[in-house]
Amino acid sequence: MSNPQELRYSKEHEWLSAAEEGVSSIGITKHAADALGDVVFVQLPEVGDAVTAGEPCGELESTKSVSDLYAPVSGEVTEINQDVVDDPALVNSAPFEGGWLFKVKVSEEPDDLLSADEYAEFTAGS
Repeated sequence: MSNPQELRYSKEHEWLSAAEEGVSSIGITKHAADALGDVVFVQLPEVGDAVTAGEPCGELESTKSVSDLYAPVSGEVTEINQDVVDDPALVNSAPFEGGWLFKVKVSEEPDDLLSADEYAEFTAGS
């Protein structure tokens, strides 16, 4: 599975959709999901929470480890994906579709987000 071209990526392995009416979806990449192994629990920020680009805002627990979830942008959480909370395996089976994690009304976007090609190059050695 290649990285969708329309998304942008963080070096912490989160993806960000283009904003629709100022709101972007956020998830983790296939690369990150594969590295984690089978995800069994997700802890997401709450609706209304403020998240800060580059800062932890949740956790993903797999059969191998627990990893922080980082916000790729700053803003206010407008929605969480309850399907992923109920069935964390969606993160592994559909990281770019049904496995999205939460949505943010973006207030600030960092300059260091990567294109799909840049992210592929970034992860090529790992």
